[in-house]
Amino acid sequence: MSDMVHQSVLIVDDSPDIHQLVGARLRSERVNLIHAHDAAEGFRLAASEKPDLILLDLDMPITDGMTLCRQLKAEQELSDIPVIFLTGTMDVQTKVQAFELGAVDYVTKPFDAVELKARVRAALRTKRYHDLLTTKAQIDALTGLWNRGYLNDRLAVEMSVLERKGLPVAVAMVDIDHFKPINDTYGHPFGDAVIQRIAEVLGNMSRDSDVVCRYGGEEFAIILRDTPSEGAMTVAERMRKAVETLQLTCGKTPVPVTVSIGVAGSDRVGNATDSGTHLLEAADRALYRVKEAGRNRVGGITP
Repeated sequence: MSDMVHQSVLIVDDSPDIHQLVGARLRSERVNLIHAHDAAEGFRLAASEKPDLILLDLDMPITDGMTLCRQLKAEQELSDIPVIFLTGTMDVQTKVQAFELGAVDYVTKPFDAVELKARVRAALRTKRYHDLLTTKAQIDALTGLWNRGYLNDRLAVEMSVLERKGLPVAVAMVDIDHFKPINDTYGHPFGDAVIQRIAEVLGNMSRDSDVVCRYGGEEFAIILRDTPSEGAMTVAERMRKAVETLQLTCGKTPVPVTVSIGVAGSDRVGNATDSGTHLLEAADRALYRVKEAGRNRVGGITP
């Protein structure tokens, strides 16, 4: 049972009796139950709570389960949530349609307690393994930060949030100044140690809402959620100062290390909602100008 700790299940059904019944059947399971009584509430809670599994009633008024499932699978940040349909009857054609939409299973009402538990356990176990494998594949081995693949996926999600809710997002591109001479002079193992220390500083200086990634080589990228350009510049400057104060030595030789940071916010970049590529490119242009101006500083995009 330990593989189900902290996992959550969203029940979307218009019948209060079904909510009570599912709750009773799963009472012995170590899961957090979330309740929605129509499709609109179900979609809202799926987006806000990101459950590990959705038990979805097929026959609901206004918006049925098939339609809601299609809506969920169309959203990148929700598409990986497994869906088990709840239904009174399910003919072969409906089953085929459900699986084509991306459902992982179905349970027929009235529920057999043992069957419901078994199907929920199986779906949650698969979700846990999927999450572990996905996370491992998206972590940079040297620094322990998220990698570039995760950056692209997460930025796409933030662009979707920006488009739907208007919440600003910014990107900071961080480059270690004069890194090649450091590698050439002190060796690649020391260069790796420099990258690791700076990664640690960026991680410690970031907020819980920020996403810090190793972009590649001596470059890092940071997604600053719900942050306009001015706020992102302030965060970036704190990070720059923190790196500047690092006291690194190779043997007994002090090795000063600094970074240059380019910042771009959605409030100052045109067509930012089209793709995260616009923000990344704008931040990269800002970084280039900072390096041209002398390095060890922060620069942004002018309105």
